[in-house]
Amino acid sequence: MFAAVLAKGKKMNSNIKGFVYGIATSATFGLIPLFTLPLMAKGMQFDSILFYRFLFASIVLVCIMASKKESLRIDKKDIPVLVLLGFFYTASAMFLFWGYNFMSVGIATTLHFTYPIFVTLIMLLFFREKTSWVTLLAIGLAICGVARLSIIEGEMKLSVLGVFIVLLSAVGYALYITTVNKSRVHTMTGRKLTFYVFIVSTILFSIKASTNEGIQPIPDMMSLINLILLAIVPTVISNITLVLAVHNIGGTLTAVLGAMEPVTAVFVGVLVFGEPFTFNLAIGILLIIIAVTMIILSKSIQKALRGLRRALFHL
Repeated sequence: MFAAVLAKGKKMNSNIKGFVYGIATSATFGLIPLFTLPLMAKGMQFDSILFYRFLFASIVLVCIMASKKESLRIDKKDIPVLVLLGFFYTASAMFLFWGYNFMSVGIATTLHFTYPIFVTLIMLLFFREKTSWVTLLAIGLAICGVARLSIIEGEMKLSVLGVFIVLLSAVGYALYITTVNKSRVHTMTGRKLTFYVFIVSTILFSIKASTNEGIQPIPDMMSLINLILLAIVPTVISNITLVLAVHNIGGTLTAVLGAMEPVTAVFVGVLVFGEPFTFNLAIGILLIIIAVTMIILSKSIQKALRGLRRALFHL
């Protein structure tokens, strides 16, 4: 009896930890604009910002791994996959930051949050994974949400190019997630995988910056602090808490808690940068969050509805 109560207590404690880690993951990721917009206001290009972000994040990660005596050794066969993952992650970060030039950070982050829908579409189109009416309804709601954010009183209020660019960031992240799950590196530890992805991203952004104005020097001490915080809070911490959340409550609930990402970004935009919070923005965000949650919980929803239908027929 005592053992059962103890086991139940441990499970509850694990669940509480998991929810805290899950909320921390999405909330910290939603803080990207808080550290990024001041850097852009100083004249820094996103190529340089992202170069420093991933460089500093790589340094922090390798220090954490060294303190835990984790090996950095990888199989040569993993290198092409890690390069591809780095490319997808780089593309996602680049398009999201580019999107900040076209719209508020809240709307950009909300559009980026549609990535689970693109994961579903990729699995459907390329891996022939079966879909359901719940998934199709969710995709329809997401389209309505994007339209609500973009179109007001029949007029396009957001730049079509801007919406397209930010949706590309969602596609890039969806390709990253799908590749992790379907490739040989899915068994690699989270920190090691993230470290090599960050290294590839650092190299790619240094190359991209060199084709433009080169890597810009850090303007001042406040910018250095923002870059370090950008590397630590929404990059290293969010990735570490993500792994801990999945370990404690599973991937599904962790993904549902990801709804805090656009909510946090909207609050940062409104409270810190004075961006307007409108009825259309609220409805658009709500529709997209509902759609993504339906995608994540589609199997559970179908199972619950089948149980309800059986219960009604047996009355």
